[in-house]
Amino acid sequence: MWLRNVAKSAWRGNFTICQSSQIGALGKEYCILGNFKSHHMLARWKYMQHKGVKGIRNKKSTFETLSNEESESDINMSKCEDINNEPLNLDDRAYEELANSAMHISPGSLTQNVFIIQPYVKWGSERNTLTTPEDQLEEAKALVDSLPNWRVAHAIKVPLETLHRKALFGSGKIEELKKQLQEHNTKKALSCLFISKSTLSFGQKRFLEEIFKLPVLDRYSVVIQILRLHATSAEARLQVAMAEIPYIWTQAKDANPSLARKQGYSFTDTQREILRTRERRLKQELERIRGHRKLLRNKRKQKNYPVIAVVGYTNAGKTSLIKALTHEQSLQPRNQLFATLDVTAHAGILPCNLEVIYMDTVGFMSDLPTGLMECFVATLEDAMLADIILHVQDLSHKCKQAQQQHVIATLVSLQNSIASNDQMPPIINVGNKIDLVSPAQAQPSEDTHLVSATKATGLKELLLEIEHKVLTVTGRRKMTMRVRNGGAEVAWLYKNAAVTDVRADEGSAEHLLMTVVISELTMQRFIRTFLSSNHE
Repeated sequence: MWLRNVAKSAWRGNFTICQSSQIGALGKEYCILGNFKSHHMLARWKYMQHKGVKGIRNKKSTFETLSNEESESDINMSKCEDINNEPLNLDDRAYEELANSAMHISPGSLTQNVFIIQPYVKWGSERNTLTTPEDQLEEAKALVDSLPNWRVAHAIKVPLETLHRKALFGSGKIEELKKQLQEHNTKKALSCLFISKSTLSFGQKRFLEEIFKLPVLDRYSVVIQILRLHATSAEARLQVAMAEIPYIWTQAKDANPSLARKQGYSFTDTQREILRTRERRLKQELERIRGHRKLLRNKRKQKNYPVIAVVGYTNAGKTSLIKALTHEQSLQPRNQLFATLDVTAHAGILPCNLEVIYMDTVGFMSDLPTGLMECFVATLEDAMLADIILHVQDLSHKCKQAQQQHVIATLVSLQNSIASNDQMPPIINVGNKIDLVSPAQAQPSEDTHLVSATKATGLKELLLEIEHKVLTVTGRRKMTMRVRNGGAEVAWLYKNAAVTDVRADEGSAEHLLMTVVISELTMQRFIRTFLSSNHE
């Protein structure tokens, strides 16, 4: 007996084929698409978009007639099970094949010998004045070294007039690069060519791959492979999976259709549906995560915990600083780029005994599209909605000023997209790793607190500054209250305020002097509860 299931589409007025179910009420049998083999149909239905049936697609009367005839059976028919309700498979083989072709994702077990080219603009408006080509090249090497079994075979800088040229390099420079690649390829077989530019268009990549006979990677595709490696939690994997989609779409949109077909790189209808389905499902999952994190923020707000977001350039020492401030031994900082992809909460105590929460965040990096960071908006929201922000900077890095400006620019961009109605939280600048610089470089600064997270240097002064900012922003104040010894007021204050000091009242043995940190709202509750309390 044929199985069939028809779902009425309210927005297009046609039929959409869903999962099959049997109709037993009327005993009717409908053959929807002829004698296709069922296993073949199921394999294609997962990603196929229904194109309608010829002669019926735009005939409203036919649709209404069929609907009226089956109205009674529709009541008894089991509901169509939407494939979107199935768990999202992040390891979908069909998608992986598509991603591998667009981003040249290589298995981690294979050794990759990488030839790095760092293009830079010599003069003009496109010239980067915040960092040098040498420093840019060092960061490109660090990206490659972050991947296991990846080796830098050779690295060079190439001056250009613009980064937006169709072929990127001039004809003379291309011939020069071809000779260098051939020389190094004879010494050690090269696996790929890494051009350290934010993103390369489809035309640029395919042209260079055709010329140099090697897979070509840009910064986006290399960073994606690092993120894949470090994404272990379900939340991090979802965000990294979402970050891949815009890049793959961009490669397809930049492609000339006729040229893409000739070069064997064009999306089929099934592949496009794979991307659409995955993108839709990922957005749904990330919205769910965003809602869950909002609930967690509300719970922290109800408990009146001040939140301190720790942000900074990747590998600046954010996790190390949180470990030093909270003494949480379970934290294991790693000297790697993008080692932290999950926003995690860690409890700490300020000198005034006030409990706070430190939020560890994903690190930033320059010369990456803003769309990559926007995929982490579900977790970066915690940073932008915190009470204060600790901006951790690596003082030992050559490009610390450029990194600092990039982080600030990213925070402003996130502020506009995430919390446009709120002001930027107060920022405390923290210069980390002073143990790795000379005394002359570690000079005190008015706007930057110098610390060493690993050596526990300068943490006391930093904690006092954090305390001052937190009390100011959250409307808390430190005050001394005179309460009865052993009375209910003592237990209430220990529960609802931060008690910093308790001493006997020299004028009365029946009373205590309690120094507390308390918010205005909590103070009003105390007054209403204990009308007879004396405070000063």
